[in-house]
Amino acid sequence: MKKFLKIFLPLALGIGILIYFLSGFTSRQFDQIKNSIRHADYGLILLSLLLGLASHLIRAFRWKYLLYPIAGKHPRNINLVLSVGVSYLMNLGIPRSGEIGRAAILAKYEKLPFNKVMGTIIAERVADVLMLILFILLAFFLELKKITGFLSPYLPRHPGWTVTVLAGLFVAGLSVLYILSKSRHPYLRKIFTFAQGIIHGAMNIFTMPYKWIFILETLLIWFLYLAMLWVVMLAFPETAHLGFSAVIFTFVVGSLSIVLSNGGIGTYPVFVTEALRLFGISKEGGFAFSIVMWSAQTLLLIVMGVLSLVLLPVVNRENASSTDT
Repeated sequence: MKKFLKIFLPLALGIGILIYFLSGFTSRQFDQIKNSIRHADYGLILLSLLLGLASHLIRAFRWKYLLYPIAGKHPRNINLVLSVGVSYLMNLGIPRSGEIGRAAILAKYEKLPFNKVMGTIIAERVADVLMLILFILLAFFLELKKITGFLSPYLPRHPGWTVTVLAGLFVAGLSVLYILSKSRHPYLRKIFTFAQGIIHGAMNIFTMPYKWIFILETLLIWFLYLAMLWVVMLAFPETAHLGFSAVIFTFVVGSLSIVLSNGGIGTYPVFVTEALRLFGISKEGGFAFSIVMWSAQTLLLIVMGVLSLVLLPVVNRENASSTDT
């Protein structure tokens, strides 16, 4: 039941939001959306897909710099790429399951400890969260009034309570770790050993031999994320004139909307459309852009994920047979 809710609750939320949003459209508005999509520049949309593919490949290659300290070698690039591809596909089905999936895949094919591999993925997430925070701060700096108006219904009235709860959770987490470290119970010791492996992997970001390459590739990944959005904006006459601050704001809103449902299903088009309305873009133009942007990148993830699932056992067949013998 818990697994069912984890999969279908975010999906139902996203689809529900989308259906409610679309229920306000007239048949004339739907015709305008279709016309806008029909006249988009699909050469630019193809370029956006290539930029997205490049960002995914760089993400896979960046991962090896975190893995090197625990593996003593660079894992095979093909396994890095394919495990990342599978993780994207898994996240579309079960939110945040892809991280566990790609850690398990790489641990299996590269003969690495799962908990330490998982720790490197957490370190990746730390770096990516920091980048998202930087983009959010930049968006606030460029469009403070628009962002405040957009988020005001969702912000807590008493931010002090939020800070208190977060501080309490942090202290509770430290207390649990301390209790686990002192316990002699075999099951609790396993949990503590697992947690140690995760912390060890997360700390690699500060001690890895190639940290500057890792940082540069992180910047490049997020530049490509931004570029692939901007290129699709240029593909639509309604959004082609928008400037840098509008692109940043739309990018931040779109990134946050993906957290709410499986890969942004339903939420991404609605949130991005509403964000663009703050810059004078009509609902029809905004929805045409956002649904194409989301559909193209989601299709890329599906194709990449399915190919990765098919190729993983093939490219590792030789290693598996040599192990069996």
